[in-house]
Amino acid sequence: MNIKKFIAGTAREALREVRNELGEEAIILSNRKTELGVEIVAMANDETVQLAGGAAQTPEVPAEVSQAVSRADAAVAPEVIVQSAPALTGEATILGEIKSMHNQLQKQIETLSWNNLQQRDPQRAGLLRRMLNSGFSTLLARQLLNKMPSGEGKGEPWIKQVLKRNLRVAGEPDDIVVKGGVYALIGPTGVGKTTTTAKLAARAVVRYGADKVALLTTDSYRIGAYEQLKIYGKILGVAVHAVRDVDDLRLTLSALRHKHLVLIDTVGMGQRDERVTEQNEMFDATGVARLLVLNSTSGGDTLEDVVRMYYSNKVIGCITTKLDEAANLGAVLDVVMRHRLVMYFMADGQRVPEDLHPVDIDVMLHKAFKPADQKTPFTMDELDFPLMMTAEADASDGEVTYAL
Repeated sequence: MNIKKFIAGTAREALREVRNELGEEAIILSNRKTELGVEIVAMANDETVQLAGGAAQTPEVPAEVSQAVSRADAAVAPEVIVQSAPALTGEATILGEIKSMHNQLQKQIETLSWNNLQQRDPQRAGLLRRMLNSGFSTLLARQLLNKMPSGEGKGEPWIKQVLKRNLRVAGEPDDIVVKGGVYALIGPTGVGKTTTTAKLAARAVVRYGADKVALLTTDSYRIGAYEQLKIYGKILGVAVHAVRDVDDLRLTLSALRHKHLVLIDTVGMGQRDERVTEQNEMFDATGVARLLVLNSTSGGDTLEDVVRMYYSNKVIGCITTKLDEAANLGAVLDVVMRHRLVMYFMADGQRVPEDLHPVDIDVMLHKAFKPADQKTPFTMDELDFPLMMTAEADASDGEVTYAL
């Protein structure tokens, strides 16, 4: 059995050495403080697999494993009390005990690391709490705070500058109202696609006239969906057309090719609806560019799912809606940045066309980091963080590179 010993100045550094040499699934057998630093004894996970798949013979238990089962170092994790192992009759029982110790020690080390951060760098710990309570993901918060330099003038201003550099915003030459073309607004039900379509159409009418703008809808499922868009069209003096399938869309677009701007309002459906694929195929076949409409009030998991299901290489960017209703903006900013989506507009109300604005990152970041007026049942307290950070430590699916 290939058991290795690692010694480093801190538990985190020792764990990093373990992961680098033995992999993420390494089994930690023991840990203790020595004069040279923190000592961790570990072995590779594939060795345990070989042991579990071996013959029925019970090999002799190495001294290191026996000692690991019988003690845990109080200096590193004083709360952990490991009872002496009884006489073990099979390799599977030994592996179960080792795995249990591994999980316990990992949680204790993460908890101690968090407590140490709070004592050593309260500013950094406070920023971490604020970012998570603002809706940012644990993955992003950890990466930024791990790279944040120390010193006066850092902290929140530095984080905002990094986020600002990584959030992509469409410039004036990319304004679809000025540029013209055919664009479909896509996204789940209730995100504000129809109202946003009307807002964009109103902008184009003011600049180019009603005869240069056309509205289409693919929404034949919802009662009154076509009528709602027709009402907006009547107010603006713009013709509204309903299309059913790819052939209908192709013929309609051909008839409207003289228009400066054609906007397509789409049916609202859940991101897991099979019709999402059909809709994407229809727009792919006709070369229609798409803008993904994202509801700022949605949670991070929901927004992540929406982007994954609706995204394609024809999605040129996104429009964030309902900013006036969102308690925080961390989740939508996190997802937009993670997927490198270009932000075209932001919407904060139902008025047409007043409540549609060019993206102002400073305003969005100010609102994202603005402390809540009062705590809610979903606000995490200081005592909640050690447990939460331990649970989230290995939950991410990989780091994202940001421009610092």
